[in-house]
Amino acid sequence: MNVRSTGQRIQKVLSHAGIASRREGERLLQAGRIRVNGAVVTELGLRVLPADRIEVDGQAVARGRRPLYMLMYKPRGCVTTLSDPQGRPTVVDFLPEKEVRLFPVGRLDYDSEGLLVFTNDGELAQSLMRPDTHVAKVYLVKVRGQVDTRALARLRRPFHIDGRPTHPAQAEIQHRNRHTALHITLTEGRKHQIREMCRRIGHPVLRLRRIAYGPLRDPGLRPGQTRHLSREEVLLLRDATGLGRKGARS
Repeated sequence: MNVRSTGQRIQKVLSHAGIASRREGERLLQAGRIRVNGAVVTELGLRVLPADRIEVDGQAVARGRRPLYMLMYKPRGCVTTLSDPQGRPTVVDFLPEKEVRLFPVGRLDYDSEGLLVFTNDGELAQSLMRPDTHVAKVYLVKVRGQVDTRALARLRRPFHIDGRPTHPAQAEIQHRNRHTALHITLTEGRKHQIREMCRRIGHPVLRLRRIAYGPLRDPGLRPGQTRHLSREEVLLLRDATGLGRKGARS
């Protein structure tokens, strides 16, 4: 179909409908998995009108869907993806909202655990994941051995990972015995960042748990449990990203 100059970009429509983030929407387009009015479309700049019928993998997209926001305690031993080609458990297996497609905001790796946000609000999800938003994530990290003041100071300085410096982290010792428990706060999320930082100072990670995501904390949530965010929590998340309180619903 011809590229229109009116309407909304299809990636934005998919994001608002809770189908995929805008980047994931681009991949769906390029893979030929989207139809508009019965025709396969692949144009990244495609705009659609309210009357257009959109299908992803043969399923019609419901537009104007009510936004949902959930908090999960991700257990160890599952991947933060919607599906896994290796057949491993995924975080979706723990979601009670099966009839609505929610996607995770950011990632926790297979061996990590802790708080993970899910939503079908694409605008909020992308704002939370943008590196320039600087939403703080706090981790309780058990590392091998006793971390001294010199190693702790190194954790607080930028590291070069994948050729780019990280933002400085906050790091404090919670307690020490045979091993060390650290509180580490990041304002960005590079892949395996904390594990790589701790490896470089000679104290590999034994256990990694996210205990706060921005303003969200819930020490009572147990591995595999989920709950809906309150309206106030959604408003606090929007404030943390700079989106403000416009359009927030619980």
